Order: sequence, then C-alpha cells, then structure tokens
Amino acid sequence: MLQVIRYCRGYLAIRVWGYSTERFMNLCSNHNILLWKIENHGEYYTMCISIQGFYRLKGITRKTGTRVAITGRYGLPFLSQRMKKRKIFMAGLAGSVLFWIFMTGFVWNIEIQGNYYVTEDVFRDFLYENGVKPGIKKQEIDISALEKAIRNEYDIVTWTSVQLDGTKLMIRIKENDVAFQVNPKEKTAEGGYHLVAEEDGMITGIITRSGVPRVSEGMEVKKGDVLVEGIIPIYNEDTTVRRYEYCRADADVYLKCEKEITESIKEKYEARLYTGRERIRRYVMIGERKLELPDFFPPYDKSDTLEERRQLRIFDSFYLPAYFGKERVREYVTEERIYTRDEIKRMFEAKIQKLLKTLEEKGVQIIEKDVTINKYKGTWRMKAVFTMIEPTGVLQKVEIPSEEKEPGE
Repeated sequence: MLQVIRYCRGYLAIRVWGYSTERFMNLCSNHNILLWKIENHGEYYTMCISIQGFYRLKGITRKTGTRVAITGRYGLPFLSQRMKKRKIFMAGLAGSVLFWIFMTGFVWNIEIQGNYYVTEDVFRDFLYENGVKPGIKKQEIDISALEKAIRNEYDIVTWTSVQLDGTKLMIRIKENDVAFQVNPKEKTAEGGYHLVAEEDGMITGIITRSGVPRVSEGMEVKKGDVLVEGIIPIYNEDTTVRRYEYCRADADVYLKCEKEITESIKEKYEARLYTGRERIRRYVMIGERKLELPDFFPPYDKSDTLEERRQLRIFDSFYLPAYFGKERVREYVTEERIYTRDEIKRMFEAKIQKLLKTLEEKGVQIIEKDVTINKYKGTWRMKAVFTMIEPTGVLQKVEIPSEEKEPGE
C-alpha cells in the first residue's frame, strides 16, 4: 500500500556526494524528510526521496557541503506529463478503463460447490431456467430469492449460500446425508407423510424422530410397506378415536437387502492404434462464438480430439466472457481384436470397484458379494449379487381415514 501511495504522489532517485554525506542523511531524518533504498557506492550514495522532500534539501546541502543530482523520476505526476503528448494512447487507455468498469457489472463465471446427489449439469439447467447464467447483470440477481428457490427445488439441500465475488457467482450448498424423496406434485399437499420401504429386505436398525414406527429390528418388509406412519390417532377415554394428527414421518431406517447387477461386454472390439500424426488447432471464444484459424490440411480418415479451454480472467475473481483454447487432433487406425479372459476380468473388476465406491459414499455397507463371469455366443457376461445394509425410506402422502371424511365424500 505504501508503494502505491508513493507512486501516486511521485518520487525521485537521487545521487548524493560531497564533504559529509552521513550528516546529510541525519539532518534529513531530523527534518522528517523520508529517504529509502539507501545504497553506499563508496564515493557517493544513491537513494529515493519524495518530490516534496527534494524541494526542502537546499538548506541541508549548504550546511553539509554535499551535492545532489537527480538520476530518475518515477510516479504518476511524471507519467501524466509524458502522456499529454500521446492523446490517442490516452483516449484508448480511458476507453479500456471504461470497458473494464462496464464488464464488472456482469457475472461471467458461475462456480458450484458442495453438490453430490444433485449433479452439476442438473444444477446448471435449473439456474438457466431461472435466468441465472453467464452474462447476467449483477443487479438482476436476487441473492435471497435464489437461495430460497434452490432449497425449494431440491429437498436434499439443507443449506445454501450465494455470493458475488468480482465477476464470479459462488454457489455453495450442503446436502442431507440421507435423502427422503417426495413426489413433486405432493410437496404442498396438506396432511402427513408416511415413510415407506424402497426395497424388499430385513430391518437392521431404526431411529424414529417423528411419526409412529410400524417395524422393528429383525422384521422382513416388502417394497411399499409402511415403516413409520405419519398419522397419529388421539383416543377418547373409551378407546375410540377422537381425531387424527398428521406429521411428516422422519427416521433413520437401515435395511438388509440383496441387489443384483449385470454387465456384458462383446468379445471382439476395434482397438485404436495411433499413428503418431497429430496437429494443434487454436481458437478464441467470445461468449458462445468460436473463432478458429482456417485449417488448410486435409482431414484425417479417423481421428479424435482433445480440447483444452481456459477462461480469461484478471486477478482471482474477475472473469471475462473470453476463452482461449486448443484442440489436439490425433490420427488413428482401427484393428479388430479379441479380449482375453484376464482383460475381461480387470474390466469387470474396475466396474465393480467404481460401483462399490459410489455405494459407500451414499452410506451403504457391503457385507457380502458373489460375482460370476461367463461367456456366451461371443459375449462376456458378469452377474454380481451384493448383500448390503443401506438407508431406506421414501415419503408417501397419508390418505385421510374414512372416519374423518365428511358424509357423502
């Protein structure tokens, strides 16, 4: 910050020599004249001084018998003097400044953090439907309304934070570890909701927060069975039902069940053999318009493309609607090959490991797995049966008991 102030006010680089240069510097300190970047060169000293301080040196040089020469002029006052003669340059500079100021009024980059169950593509589609996309004016974004809209759209989202940082819109969300799904048409329905089973299996644990539990540990349930009721009967003294109270059933229910996964891979496949021939195509994107240099070379018969794109930005959060990128086009030829049993085994194992990782991230515990691999008519088939313990429960609208319905309903 001090360097910025010095640059705005302007300063000089000077050389000092003569009878008593040390006394010269001491007197400058006594008169509150700031000197910095002091260097001893034997017969003379070099240092920096402010413009105001330089004009106060006349009496000090007379007392100390020293001489002072200016070796450099720096800062905005000297720059502005030189720029007065370059009117076209100054006009361009002023136009650039106005352009940057204008661009800061828009959002050019949207960053989403914390989403897992809600994929980024789905989330961006939701933002586009609500008019939030690169190029929107900052003043058109209602932060509170956007946060509320996200929570209303996705029941799994428990916390949202929307912030503007430069030309970047930061959206941070937090999702519930266990998502209870509700039919979108029933979100505003009155009354209560049951919690019902999503799969067939055996209950291994239940912790109820609201509602009346209808299952216990060790019970077998079928898909659609009520686990926790969202309707609570209130009885009279003669044990007849006086009324019903409704609630949204809420519980952590864990179910032991089996899940079967099947995969198939053709025995024969076309392998890509790269020839080593490739070329780079560079391009610039302004908004959604792509500008490429013309390609005068004939296209390859078979090729694939690897693309790298970088958005132009100034500092960490000042993004602009401009992209620089390159496409790496690689030529290849194909050759028919046959998978070996070891290759097939590795491919199926990779699929299983990816699936297991996804299930574990969702809180599913795998307690047993049985995998078989067979070949039939040129196709390898894998059948995997997993025994697992997983969180279960989907919300279902409570039907009003007949006792509460009005006559004729």
